[in-house]
Amino acid sequence: MVSRMFRLEAEVDKARRDLLRRRLRDADTAASPVLRALRGTPQERESPLHVWASDPAGDLAGGLVGHTWTAWLHVTYLWVDERHRGAGLGSRLLRKAERLAAGGRGCTAARVETWDFQAPRFYRRHGYEVVCVIPDYPPGITEYTLVKRLEPETGTRRAHPG
Repeated sequence: MVSRMFRLEAEVDKARRDLLRRRLRDADTAASPVLRALRGTPQERESPLHVWASDPAGDLAGGLVGHTWTAWLHVTYLWVDERHRGAGLGSRLLRKAERLAAGGRGCTAARVETWDFQAPRFYRRHGYEVVCVIPDYPPGITEYTLVKRLEPETGTRRAHPG
């Protein structure tokens, strides 16, 4: 039996992080025909998708920051200034992002992560379904992952399979 000695280090190293990411990507691509078929296509990379709302004075009233990847819209941040909440601005931002993703980018689904005190009810009202619940992430808070199927032409809701 061959004894192997490894030195373990716990340090931030961007060069090794990038090397590890490339090697993992190569291994994943070799193991998955789906990922292999994406190589070299426009859908292979994430594409930023941002929607902004300004008030009459030109100040930021709200915004949505996300990206599309393959056939998915990933909503990373959605925020509306407290002064403008309750006026439907968050809904408008979300619908606009869904329409852009479904129409121009061919997305068929959307996903978002949110905490229990943030907006799980908001996303459910917009047709999102909870697919994952992580209690105590961080301690005392529950994180939800929600998904929604999008219609290619309009960005409207379709039943999520499964």
